[in-house]
Amino acid sequence: MTTLRIAEIFGPTVQGEGALIGQPTVFIRAGGCDYRCSWCDSMHAVDSAFRATWAPMSPAAIWDRVEALSGGRPLTVSISGGNPAIQDFAPVIGLGRARGYGFACETQGSVARPWFAALDMLVLSPKPPSSGETVDWDAFADCLRAADGARAIMKIVIFDEADYTWARAAAARHPDLPLYLQPGNPQVDPDQPVDLAAATARLRWLIGKVTDDGWFTARVLPQLHVLVWGNERGV
Repeated sequence: MTTLRIAEIFGPTVQGEGALIGQPTVFIRAGGCDYRCSWCDSMHAVDSAFRATWAPMSPAAIWDRVEALSGGRPLTVSISGGNPAIQDFAPVIGLGRARGYGFACETQGSVARPWFAALDMLVLSPKPPSSGETVDWDAFADCLRAADGARAIMKIVIFDEADYTWARAAAARHPDLPLYLQPGNPQVDPDQPVDLAAATARLRWLIGKVTDDGWFTARVLPQLHVLVWGNERGV
């Protein structure tokens, strides 16, 4: 039987970022990633050093856990990671669709999957220069084609001026994609409290950049989960 590497399944909580911010959600966080972003806040789902903590789960077992958490009441299920696109979540989506659940997936856009077309929303989050990664825009375009009718958006995390300039260029590549910007969180230690004053200052800086430049097609949002729970896992 095919199994998937799962770092954690948690919720219901609310989506903390992007177009579905505030929406009640159960999260399936896949283990494994083809990127190593310098500011990653989910290394427990990325680095192979944590592989022993990832559970090999069948699609049926994953779905049993989602239904137990949600009490069998359909809601949005968000598939994230790591990079969930390096695994085949089609069977999980099929089980959930049959029971009336909706699905979103967030990925950096480096690997296209046919199951993207079964999503309600595909969140493509290309990584800016501060991540230390380089975006393959051909692979990103392949992901958009794979979505094939699923609603797709672009979400970019901004840490500094270079990221902001890069985001302007990224948006120009795909002007028809709804764009969401959010300030990055440099404090990723789950055992340390987040400096909320600094987080607010980063958000105000980004809002000021967008409004001063008249970049009115971009939507600026906070990382809601960071403001409420800091870097706690499983919320």
